[in-house]
Amino acid sequence: MSRIGKLPVKLPQGVTVTPGASQLQVKGPKGTLATPVPTGITCTVEGGEVKFARRGDGRQQRALHGLARALLANAVKGVSVGWTRELDIQGIGYKAAVQGRTVEFALGYSHPVPYALPEGITVTVEKQTRVSVTGADRQKVGQVAAEMRSLRPPEPYKGKGIRYMDEVIKKKVGKTGA
Repeated sequence: MSRIGKLPVKLPQGVTVTPGASQLQVKGPKGTLATPVPTGITCTVEGGEVKFARRGDGRQQRALHGLARALLANAVKGVSVGWTRELDIQGIGYKAAVQGRTVEFALGYSHPVPYALPEGITVTVEKQTRVSVTGADRQKVGQVAAEMRSLRPPEPYKGKGIRYMDEVIKKKVGKTGA
C-alpha cells in the first residue's frame, strides 16, 4: 500500500468534491479546480473525506496512487485556503509595481519589463521589493513565481536579482586586487 495514497483527504467546511470519469471537480470558496485521476485508480467520497484505491499492485500503480492523492490534497487546500509564493527583489533601483493585470519590473535594464498575469493569479507588491503571488492552483502559482524570478535571477557575486523569500544564495568570492 502506498503510504501517501492510503491516507484519506479530509474536506474542510464549504469544499465539495464531485467524482467524474477521469477527473475530480473540487469546488470551494476560492474557486473551482479539476484534478485528473489516472487509470487504475478509483476514488470514493464518503463522510467528509476522500479515499483512493488502486486496481493493481505494480510499481506504476503504486506511484500513481500517491500522486492522485497528493494532487487532490493540493486542490482542496487551494480552493479553501489558497497558495502563496513570496519573491524578494534585491538591487539598487530594482522594484515592481502592479498595473491592472500586468506587473512592471524595473530590473536594471534600459527599459521596464512587463509581466502579464494569467487568469486565477493575483499579485500584490509591498514596499516595491516584496512580490506576493497567490492563487488556488499550486502549479500555476509556482510557475508564475518561477517565470518572474527568471526575469533577473540572483547573481552570485552581489546577490542582486529576484529570489524566493526562503532561497539562500551562495555568494562567490570576487577577484583579489593585486
